[in-house]
Amino acid sequence: MLFLEYPKCTTCKKAKAWLDANKIKYEDRNIKEHNPKYEELKEWYKKSNLPLKKFFNTSGLIYKSMNLKDKLPKMSEEEQLKLLATDGMLVKRPIIITENEVLTGFKESEWQSIFK
Repeated sequence: MLFLEYPKCTTCKKAKAWLDANKIKYEDRNIKEHNPKYEELKEWYKKSNLPLKKFFNTSGLIYKSMNLKDKLPKMSEEEQLKLLATDGMLVKRPIIITENEVLTGFKESEWQSIFK
């Protein structure tokens, strides 16, 4: 299982603490230092069955400064995925990738239902 996080993010810290408390093993990856590549994002997006917008950090400074709220609806999936691959701070976090699941953000109830 892969756990993508930004170590300074409080939600990521909560998610990591939850994983540790529940003795769930994971490979940790800093999303800022090791930004997901286009191919990874494309694979995770397809596997997740989530809308592509769920992969964007909509509360982030870069998202807001680029005015992506207005630009994303006019962009193709490929353009959005390529944009996400340019900067880890654009990507919603944390992200969990298992064999069968891709989860964006941390919702404890959702994680409990999947990992228990």
